[in-house]
Amino acid sequence: MRKLALPDEILLSIQQPARYIGGEVNMCVKDPKDVAIRFAMCFPDVYEIGMSHLGIQILYDMFNRREDTYCERVYSPWTDLDKIMREHKIPLFALESQDPIKDFDFLGITLQYEMCYTNVLQILDLSRIPLHSSERGEDDPVVIGGGPCAYNPEPLAEFFDLFYIGEGETVYDRLLDVYLDNKKQGKSRFEFLKKAAGIPGIYVPAFYDVTYKEDGTIKTFLPNNLCAPEKVTKELVVTLDDAPYIEKPLVPFLKVTQDRVVLEIQRGCIRGCRFCQAGNVYRPLREHGLDYLKHYAKKLIETTGHDEISLSSLSSSDYTYLPELVNYLIDECSAKGVNISLPSLRIDAFSLDVMSKVQDVKKSSLTFAPEAGSQRLRDVINKGLTEEVILKGAAMAFHGGWNRVKLYFMLGLPTEQREDMEGIALLSEKIAETYYDEIPKDQRHGKVQIVASSSFFVPKPFTPFQWAKMCTKEEFLERAYIVKNKFREMKNFKSLKYNWHEADVTVLEGVLARGDRRVCAVVEAAYNNGALFDSWSEYFDNSLWMRAFESCGIAPDFYTVRERGLDEIFPWDFIDAGVSKEFLKREWLLAMKEEVTPNCRQRCSGCGARGFGGGVCYEDKN
Repeated sequence: MRKLALPDEILLSIQQPARYIGGEVNMCVKDPKDVAIRFAMCFPDVYEIGMSHLGIQILYDMFNRREDTYCERVYSPWTDLDKIMREHKIPLFALESQDPIKDFDFLGITLQYEMCYTNVLQILDLSRIPLHSSERGEDDPVVIGGGPCAYNPEPLAEFFDLFYIGEGETVYDRLLDVYLDNKKQGKSRFEFLKKAAGIPGIYVPAFYDVTYKEDGTIKTFLPNNLCAPEKVTKELVVTLDDAPYIEKPLVPFLKVTQDRVVLEIQRGCIRGCRFCQAGNVYRPLREHGLDYLKHYAKKLIETTGHDEISLSSLSSSDYTYLPELVNYLIDECSAKGVNISLPSLRIDAFSLDVMSKVQDVKKSSLTFAPEAGSQRLRDVINKGLTEEVILKGAAMAFHGGWNRVKLYFMLGLPTEQREDMEGIALLSEKIAETYYDEIPKDQRHGKVQIVASSSFFVPKPFTPFQWAKMCTKEEFLERAYIVKNKFREMKNFKSLKYNWHEADVTVLEGVLARGDRRVCAVVEAAYNNGALFDSWSEYFDNSLWMRAFESCGIAPDFYTVRERGLDEIFPWDFIDAGVSKEFLKREWLLAMKEEVTPNCRQRCSGCGARGFGGGVCYEDKN
């Protein structure tokens, strides 16, 4: 029987001890003495969030198929255990073996959200790994970062030995083989990093130098080592069916955020929304084959015992074989008592028909994401959704029995005017009116309920809006109050509800999203001030971050509200994410003209993703 890292008296004194004991269904068990590489896979947030991450499940399964490698997991200890571990000097440990993370060869950290950056330092600190890569010795694990935030790794550059840019299924095996070879030859950590820098998709921050102009913008960003390329090109799986997928996902003992089977049906998106980073960096759209998905759907249900299966995609409605897949799942799942979850669907007749078959209409709500309150602003962001389509979809939903609708918007988008903000309330009112106009009084299931939510816009790297200025905290809140006040004027006010995201969190996210290497000092200072679990509203303390900016002599406004020129060098320009900077510039200028770009299946826009040699770019148009 495994010896747990935490004694019983500690486990009994903390919330959710099951977060730290491992032993879940389908957990991989190996003898650490029988492997050459030990890899700790980390999600820098609480267990319930990290266990819901599909990417980690895929890599965990893939790494453990190697006989020479044992991949284990580690998550951020919650605040109660964090305090105890520091007081009792207990090193952070992996769930599988319960061994200290410091004893591993690799610590791989998924960077999913900017507000988890202080948790990255918590992981290193509790693991007793030096925070700065420059201070690590031969016995320390190699710390590697990946995930969507790695597309601008610079705000964390000092804390990582290397970053993996792109999709993990392609060159990780090569990286591990190089590490093994380097180890067998008795070569140093530095020699391994030099070899790693020559592998496609690998970025070693120590091998690059940055200089700045007097105005604070970047002057040069160049390699200082012959092994490092000037451009790091993202890694991408061209044919998805050739990539490994999970056959036996980990099944947690406690309820997690995504407590269901997740079936990835495609990667990428054809839509081209100008605010969306995922829609750009995951180009081109690539689909799984129908037979592949049928096989894995059946296998995953059998090996997990989950009572729900969810289709994962940025835009499920664009999957070519969606009707055939859904009909198969309805037949397969209904016999086993398994529910089907269909996120990211456009509201059309087919989608509503499917949803009426797979969910309880009276208990569920439908979700629309208009993103902007006016057609003009929807054209600016290239949403490709008209008010007519929204109202038609709502009418079909109401006739189908639904009477609850969720609407998602953004405030602070480029070129936004007062009428765009007030349009959020007006569109919500029109949807409510549609219900009362379309559904006879004797057929209504009570009042209609419209819940509109707005997040605040954050410009992200590798989007056409990477040049955009952000609003200040005060401007964001002012816009939210304009919308709120407009809602109060609506005839159906009692059927409408409006809420919005935290403004100070959004401003900080904006700094971290487009920050450069100088922001590393701010992240470290904020952590030393006590910042942790910043993505959790009950723990976020903006004053800790403001003190950090002040002590480091860095102004947040430089990264948020400043106007950017089209010729400015960005901290992420050394990465080739597949979409060219020239394409993004064209899209930025088209946005300013309020012009729409057709989606990828309607017309190629020459974004650059065709260079990868697959996906929607090469679909047979005939």
